Amino acid sequence: MMDRLLRRCRIKSRLFRECLAEFFGVYILILFGCGSVAQVTTSQNTKGEYLSINLGFALGTTFGIYVAKGVSGAHLNPAVSLTLCVLGRFSWTCLPFYVCSQLLGAFLAAATVALQYYDAIMDFTGGHLTVSGATATAGIFSTYPADYLSLWGGVVDQIIGTAALLVCVLALGDPRNTPAPPGLEPVLVGAAVLVIGISMGSNSGYAINPARDFGPRLFSYIAGWGDEVFRAGHGWWWVPVFVTCVGALLGALLYELLIGVHHPDSEPEEAEDLTAVLQQTVELDGMQPKFDFFKENGKDGIFSITSADTG
Repeated sequence: MMDRLLRRCRIKSRLFRECLAEFFGVYILILFGCGSVAQVTTSQNTKGEYLSINLGFALGTTFGIYVAKGVSGAHLNPAVSLTLCVLGRFSWTCLPFYVCSQLLGAFLAAATVALQYYDAIMDFTGGHLTVSGATATAGIFSTYPADYLSLWGGVVDQIIGTAALLVCVLALGDPRNTPAPPGLEPVLVGAAVLVIGISMGSNSGYAINPARDFGPRLFSYIAGWGDEVFRAGHGWWWVPVFVTCVGALLGALLYELLIGVHHPDSEPEEAEDLTAVLQQTVELDGMQPKFDFFKENGKDGIFSITSADTG
């Protein structure tokens, strides 16, 4: 009975199914990620610390990918989707639909976290929702730069962080390199997010994902934190949205130029061609060839041609 009902709920449009998967995958990512920030913030570090937030976003990424991967490929990040388009691995036509789905997932996940932690936020802030100060809570939902960080320092920070993410993602998915074992890709992508947070998070919170930052920021604007969420940090909001895309493209370029184009994928074909040429030459000379490989010092050697019984 239940199977019949579920089959009737199946959506025929492939693109719509993929967008739903992206929406739900990002929702899971932000639910766990921003939820961890909310717990640490409202408990004043008594129920978690910075590492808890790193783990929340890393594991949120892992489970978000597990949720969406089988249907949409689990981009979960507009910068990733854009980069795949530039690399020719994803359709430009689908890009705006994926991005909108990712933003919506992040927006609704932020709303869920706000609902779940509403009482804790009100108690911590005394009912005053602020972006900065001792009881600031806007940082639960989106990233803001440290007081010492200049705007251009933040630009560099986000370029480096997102480039590092894309290098790791492309390496894990490159079948000509040392790809992740099947089924473990989400775990290792989550590990990449974790190490980026541990090593590059103090400057501005390592957004490295336009949807992760803008969707929750838009929610906080609507939910009572006001336009300060866009004015804070010298108008910081555009950096996690646009600069992360630049960083992603840079990371992809570096990977392809330094690694991707240097895979020796043509060598086996060249060796086979050489075998055929040698065999044909010997046969034309009226010999019956015998081709043997030999190993020298543990490495494949050259061909050894032994002629026997000439006619």
